[in-house]
Amino acid sequence: MALRFEDIKPHIGSRVVFDDRAELFTPEAGKAIRSKVEERTVLVFPQIGLTDEEQLRITELIGERVRLTARNNVQETDEDVYQVTLDPKINPQPEYVLGTFFWHMDGITVDMPPPFATLLSCRIAPAKGGETEFASTYAAYEGLPDEEKQDLEGLRAVHSVKASLSPIADAIPEKHRDRVLGIGLIKDHPLVWTHESGRKSLVIGTTADHIQGMSIPAGRAMLIRLQEWAAQPDFSLRHKWSEGDFVIWDNTGAMHRAIPYEHSTGRMMHRTSIAGTEAVQ
Repeated sequence: MALRFEDIKPHIGSRVVFDDRAELFTPEAGKAIRSKVEERTVLVFPQIGLTDEEQLRITELIGERVRLTARNNVQETDEDVYQVTLDPKINPQPEYVLGTFFWHMDGITVDMPPPFATLLSCRIAPAKGGETEFASTYAAYEGLPDEEKQDLEGLRAVHSVKASLSPIADAIPEKHRDRVLGIGLIKDHPLVWTHESGRKSLVIGTTADHIQGMSIPAGRAMLIRLQEWAAQPDFSLRHKWSEGDFVIWDNTGAMHRAIPYEHSTGRMMHRTSIAGTEAVQ
C-alpha cells in the first residue's frame, strides 16, 4: 500500500501523499483512507483535480454513498454530486449555503444516521475567504476535564434547522422564510455520543438549540462554551482551498464551517457523502 499520511496538527488532520494516482482507486486504498479518516478526522489531498466520476469511485470505495439534499444544485450527470456555491444561476436559494458559515455537523436533523463522512472537491477557489474550518469533537471531548465529562453525561440537546439558520434568519426573504426554517425534523441527541468503537465525541453546532431540563439561557450558554472549546487551535484546522484540492472529513466526529465569501468570487465545491452506519446514542 503506497499511500502515505503526513500529520498536519497533533490532534487533527493528515495530508495524503502517493506516487501513482491509480493507487487511489483500489479497495485497499478505500480501507486505508476510511481508517485514517476515523483516526485523524480530516484528510487533505492537495490539488489532485478529481473528476466527478473519480470522486464517486473514491466515495464508493470508502462506503455507501448517500444524498443529503433534494434535487437542487446537483450535477446533471449524477444527482449524488451536490454543487456548493452561491452562484445565483446554479443556487437560487442560497440560505442553506449561507448557514454553513457557522459551526455545524451534517445530517443531524434528518431521520437516518448522520453521514459518516463528507467529501469535497474544489472546482473554483475564491481569491478571498471561503476557507473551510474543521473542529474535532472527538479531541474536544477527550480534552475536557473529567469533572466536565461527568457533568455532560446524560444531557440531551434539541436540534433543528431553524436553530442552525437563526443567525441568518433576517436575511431570508420573508415570503419563504417560514418554509426554509421549517425544513428537517426536530431531533434530540445526547451531548456525548458513545460510538460503537467505544470512543466518545460531542454532538454540538448551530443546530443545537437548547438542552433538555436546563433553562434556555443556561443551556445555550453551555452549548456556546462547548463550541468555543472544540474550536480552539489544538483541536481545529483551517484549510485554504486551491483549485483541485480534495478533502474528506469524519462528519460523525467533527464540526465544520466555511469562512464567509461573496458569490462574485465564483467559489464552487462538489460534494459527495458517505452513509452513516450508527445512530447518535
